[in-house]
Amino acid sequence: MSVLVTGGAGYIGSHTVRALRATDHAVVVLDTMELGHRAALLGAELVVGNIRDRALVTDLCRSHGVTQIVHFAAYKNVGESMEQPDRYWLNNVAGSVDLVEGALAAGVKEIVFSSSCSVNGTPTTMPVTEDAPISPESVYAETKAMVERILGWYGITHGVRAASLRYFNAAGASTDGVIGEDWTHSQNLIPLVMKATLGKRPPVRVFGSDYPTADGTCVRDYIHIEDLADAHVRALRYLRDGGDTVSLNVGSGVGSSVLDIIHATERISGQVVPYEVGPRRAGDPVVTYADPTKVHTTLGWSATRSLDEIIESAWRWHSTHLDGFAD
Repeated sequence: MSVLVTGGAGYIGSHTVRALRATDHAVVVLDTMELGHRAALLGAELVVGNIRDRALVTDLCRSHGVTQIVHFAAYKNVGESMEQPDRYWLNNVAGSVDLVEGALAAGVKEIVFSSSCSVNGTPTTMPVTEDAPISPESVYAETKAMVERILGWYGITHGVRAASLRYFNAAGASTDGVIGEDWTHSQNLIPLVMKATLGKRPPVRVFGSDYPTADGTCVRDYIHIEDLADAHVRALRYLRDGGDTVSLNVGSGVGSSVLDIIHATERISGQVVPYEVGPRRAGDPVVTYADPTKVHTTLGWSATRSLDEIIESAWRWHSTHLDGFAD
């Protein structure tokens, strides 16, 4: 019995592959390598291919004795999704259908899906619970919401059981500094802050300092990448033990502002973070953080690492991998 991890050579995927192998799971990774890194897999078996290749998915599942799937393979740039929506519909949505059909042909019916808190759009109440309205505000977010619904229908029609993990903001690197986020294409705040601090990009732009928050900047929920990887291991166990299809918010339940991130980086790195304040950015929610009650009750999972631990691990990785995995 083994686990097929799609998009496993990416940031979250590679940390999850490592966590699975550390808990004695047999793993095979399917990745196009368009954005993935072979070095991030630390020797895990890799098959270069596309989730849209149903025959390949079926063959992989049969030849490796796959019983469960963790599905990461997706494009995730919000701005790009509004400019190239067809790319996102075809890969994220149609590709997920192809993956499920290929898996079903091999008898695989348990899937952990990489979803996103963005399916809720701008939340109306805090903290965000799983019964908050589904109200995507980008093509990317809509693709995540659609796949959640598609998996639900596959449950009704074919007996598929799925755990959709709605991430908040994954951040940091492995505690031992072996793998982390390659910042080449990343638009996430923490890699951008690290990059600016290390002189590898212009100053970080802070979008708005007049929000009704403690320091005037937007507030988000950050979760350490190893905590997030652990949630996937637990979700697979939940499905293996017969758990029903479920959607779960995976976050720390703690909000940190943009300036919190900058000040923590300065404190931990001992360097000044260059940044400049600009006007608000359209579509940015003021405050977003998770209510992690359901994920704790369902999976026995809680975030274990603080913001300082997230920043410390990110600094250790980025300051020693200025060219990402090319180092």
